Amino acid sequence: MYYKFLPSFVQRKGRITKSQEYNLLQLSKFEINSYDQIVSAKEDFKKVILEIGFGNGEHISRLAQENRQHLYIGSEVYMSGIGQLLGEIAKYNLNNIKIVKGDIRLLLDDLKSPLFDDVVIICPDPWPKLKHHKRRMINLDFFELIHKSINPNGHLFISTDWKNYAESIEETIDSFEGFKRTNGSIYEDTFLTKFQQRAKKEGRKIYPFALEKVS
Repeated sequence: MYYKFLPSFVQRKGRITKSQEYNLLQLSKFEINSYDQIVSAKEDFKKVILEIGFGNGEHISRLAQENRQHLYIGSEVYMSGIGQLLGEIAKYNLNNIKIVKGDIRLLLDDLKSPLFDDVVIICPDPWPKLKHHKRRMINLDFFELIHKSINPNGHLFISTDWKNYAESIEETIDSFEGFKRTNGSIYEDTFLTKFQQRAKKEGRKIYPFALEKVS
C-alpha cells in the first residue's frame, strides 16, 4: 500500500467497547475532513484549536466544556478513542468539537491558508526503539505542515514523556526558523491526562514545548 507520509502510528484495530460502537454511529454528524468544512464550521467561534492525537478524548473534552466559544478540532487514528470522545460530546452536549479521522497530515497538506489559532500535541507516539525513530511524527517536514496551518502569532504546544524524543524535538525547533519559544503555554497548565499520570507514576518526566509562529 502506498502512503503519502510514513505512518507515525501502528495500524491496529484495537478493542472497541459496545458503548463506543454505539457512539460511532453518530460520527458522521461531527466528522470533518476538508479545508472548506473547517472554514464553514469556524464561523460562529472566536478561536479554532487543533488537537492532534486526542487519545480517549479527555483533554479536548475538558477544553471544549470550559471554552464553548472556541471550536476544537481533534484528530485521532483509533476508532476506540473516537468512540470515547463521541460519548463525551453527547454527555456534555458539546457543539464545539469536530473530529478528523485518520492521519491529520493529509488534511494539513491540503490546506489553502492558515486556519488554526493553536495546535496541541500531547505525548505523541514516542516510537522508543532506535530503528523506529524515523516514524516519529515531530520532525522538520511536520513542522513545515504545521507552520502553514497556524495563523500569524498562533501557538504550537507539544509535550512528550520520553527524554530522547524531547531531545529530538529540541533539535527540530532549533533547526526551524518559523517558531520562537515562549514562556509557557496555557496547555501546559491544564490537567494531566491519564496517560501523562501513568508516565509520571512510572518515573518519566513530562517535557513541554511552547512555541509561537513568527514568520
